[in-house]
Amino acid sequence: MTDSTYDIAGLDLTDDSYTVVQSLLRNKYRATDSAGNVVLRGKQKMLKLKEEFPFVDADGEPAFEVRAGGIVDVAGNYVLTDSRTGEDVVVLDNDYSMLQDTWTIRDADTEAALAEIGSRGALTTVARNVLPYGHWIPHRYEITDADGAHVGTIAGKLSVRDTYEITIDDAGTVPREPVVAAAMVIDAIQGN
Repeated sequence: MTDSTYDIAGLDLTDDSYTVVQSLLRNKYRATDSAGNVVLRGKQKMLKLKEEFPFVDADGEPAFEVRAGGIVDVAGNYVLTDSRTGEDVVVLDNDYSMLQDTWTIRDADTEAALAEIGSRGALTTVARNVLPYGHWIPHRYEITDADGAHVGTIAGKLSVRDTYEITIDDAGTVPREPVVAAAMVIDAIQGN
């Protein structure tokens, strides 16, 4: 069971699978559980010097916000803050390269690694970044815990709208909310 330190007030993501879908026109997302119920919505605020992503729960109530640590921060960190308590929960730390997309979910206070989301296959990552229509190649990420043990996957689907299937096989101490949020933030930041 995950540590309640990383719970977000008013949000209960206990399912083992989620689907994240981007809207057609902008970086606006919705996450549904395995039953098809909307559990989370998020969008990238436009025309901001620092990237901002507010998220709301199924009832439209503010749940959390993700903000970039710096201006136009493609390879940097993003802080996930609980909207109800004002507490920083985790940091999504991006280590961007042409060969591997790696995001580390860290404790907001201690900076200890909680999980890592890494793209699978350097060849696929290079093709996505270099080929003329490479952005049509779906992403596939593996989620691992702080010790490198498999937790789950984030798998892109070939579709008009960016769509990701998040499967959590064994969450252990990995908080689910940041994993689901990361799927949306990664897609928006990297222009997938």
